[in-house]
Amino acid sequence: MATQKDKKKVKQQAKAGTRDGIPAAPDSQTTEAAVEPQAKMSRKEFEKELEKLQIELVKMQEWVKVSGAKVCVLFEGRDAAGKGGVIKRITERTSPRVFRLVALPSPTEREKSQMYVQRYIPHLPAAGEVVLFDRSWYNRAGVERVMGFTPEAEVEKFLSWVPPVEKAIIGSGIILVKYWLEETMEDQTERFEERINDYRKIWKLSPMDLESHRRWYDYSRARDAMFAATDTPESPWYVVDSHDQRRGRLNCIAHLLSLIPYEEVPREKVKLPKRQPKGDYVEPDYPFRRIPEKY
Repeated sequence: MATQKDKKKVKQQAKAGTRDGIPAAPDSQTTEAAVEPQAKMSRKEFEKELEKLQIELVKMQEWVKVSGAKVCVLFEGRDAAGKGGVIKRITERTSPRVFRLVALPSPTEREKSQMYVQRYIPHLPAAGEVVLFDRSWYNRAGVERVMGFTPEAEVEKFLSWVPPVEKAIIGSGIILVKYWLEETMEDQTERFEERINDYRKIWKLSPMDLESHRRWYDYSRARDAMFAATDTPESPWYVVDSHDQRRGRLNCIAHLLSLIPYEEVPREKVKLPKRQPKGDYVEPDYPFRRIPEKY
């Protein structure tokens, strides 16, 4: 009978992949068969662990500012895989002047005539910045391929030249990290139904989402081809199991922190200065328009 230690080891191996520490293309069916399901993490436990990681993210932020490091993180995955949720937890306690989110809209007619990756290049980080791409140049290998927006020959061409482009990006001093968030068919269906029935989430649902739900296996084929062509030793793909979204967010943030060689930057002790004397200041008798206190 497998011990808890054995189960933990199997789970770690399933998440980490088998090729020299580089995650293999994810297969939700084999992964689920390899490990026993865990109970979902409680909100209280999640918030407790998240606070620790967000403290480390701020330490990383201060190091990036001082060292002039350049960090670029790509988040890819099917619709409803949880990319936005991870990004939100990374950015909610960090400075938008350092952690910059890039989520580009559909290309303009001018951008369609450019070299494909050209529209993304201006958004790469400068010294002292961390750029988070909510979808990236890999749109060409995913949604554009599946939905037929780009001819197959152009997709194949893209997959062949992306590795040298990423090698050049890394060669320029940018730390490039690529995450693929993996969900199951059941996860996606459940999350789409939430978007349909929860008015707070209806803005997340688009006709493209409905089509992506139908074309599950087309997306699987596109993902597999993308991994085969672009999961390289220099620029590997890291797979995040987002079945349990809370655990997935924590695991992703912890892994990102492990890849950045940050150190805690010494800070001078801060002491609040005394306020100036009131002097001749008098509170005005002004009819301020105060908002109604409904709560």
